[in-house]
Amino acid sequence: MQSERQPLYVQIQEHFKQLISSGKLADGDRIPSEKELIAKFNVSRITVANALAQLAKDGWIYRIPGRGSFVGSGEGASIGPQAGSIQAGKGAHGAAAGVRRMIGLLIPSMADYFALRLVQGIVNALNDTGYYLATVLTHNSKEREREAIVELTRMGAAGLIIFPVDAETYNEEILALKINKFPFVLIDRYLPGVETNFVCSDSALGAKLAVSHLWELGHRRIAICSDSPLPTVSVDERIAGYMEALKVQGAMIDPSLILTDFRIGDVRLDEQHPLYRHLQSQSATAYIALNAKLGIHLAILTRQLGLRVPEDLSILTFDDPSPGLEEPGRYTHVAQSEGEIGSKAAEILIRLLEHPQGKDKDNGQYTKIILRPELVVRGSTGPVKPS
Repeated sequence: MQSERQPLYVQIQEHFKQLISSGKLADGDRIPSEKELIAKFNVSRITVANALAQLAKDGWIYRIPGRGSFVGSGEGASIGPQAGSIQAGKGAHGAAAGVRRMIGLLIPSMADYFALRLVQGIVNALNDTGYYLATVLTHNSKEREREAIVELTRMGAAGLIIFPVDAETYNEEILALKINKFPFVLIDRYLPGVETNFVCSDSALGAKLAVSHLWELGHRRIAICSDSPLPTVSVDERIAGYMEALKVQGAMIDPSLILTDFRIGDVRLDEQHPLYRHLQSQSATAYIALNAKLGIHLAILTRQLGLRVPEDLSILTFDDPSPGLEEPGRYTHVAQSEGEIGSKAAEILIRLLEHPQGKDKDNGQYTKIILRPELVVRGSTGPVKPS
């Protein structure tokens, strides 16, 4: 092995490159299993997975799911002992001719049209490239997210697009990807204090647009609500934008109108649920829901209470709850261009993969794209009801 100051995953790569170059390992020879390598080098599973993934990417080894890793390209290509590069012909975007490489997407759920449009944007960007998309639902579980990162890298994913789960602390496996210089892009949110490539919408501006619209309609008691299990940077920024917009209007901030301490699993809420009680009291004339699914919950509960939208209560959501295929949806919403978020994330990742010398950075800097949201006015908001 080379200098101990090299990252561990690089040391593992160099170890096998030397064995292959010297002929101690020949084409078709099996590489020890991940479990054996973890014990041999006394490293974590993610370190071994990243080392093997890079060896496979550079053409030193090939991997067969369920069987293991083997010396050679797996496609009859020869391996240059100096550069370790595949000598076979290349197809579009650096993939070996006739072979498409995997890009992994980790996303909490596919429960709404926001997620579907996000995925469609990624798929559109990958069309006619040497890459295909493999999607894993993390079910908003930090442990499942960790497992998915390990599994996708073990399977030889060329890079990852990650929609991080709601969590109080960052997932250590995401930090490991950064340390090990594994190509990945975050979407929807970033990790404060941690430099990464990311694409998201301007959450604070979205909330300001929402407040401004409702204020112009005469609403002064505007509530903002989120049912996210844990605070996230996007939720925090939206609430900060909401408060700043009210301050611009000279309004006092009423903490009772900032509703975040609740969860919704079913629309049949009992009378003791804080959201039910808040709606029943009619202490607010308008609600800003921080996700589309919550906006639909609010509308259903409003009808259960015998109230009308927007005559008695205005509801504005982040993201469009409707499919938007033919007729426009009925909800006024903050459009975050989720399709564009997905396509730009894929474009960044492809660029990282096509220029491995600057794998984690673009022109010396991480690529950070913050898209401008737009307010789309539909039928769920209207003038405040005269008292």
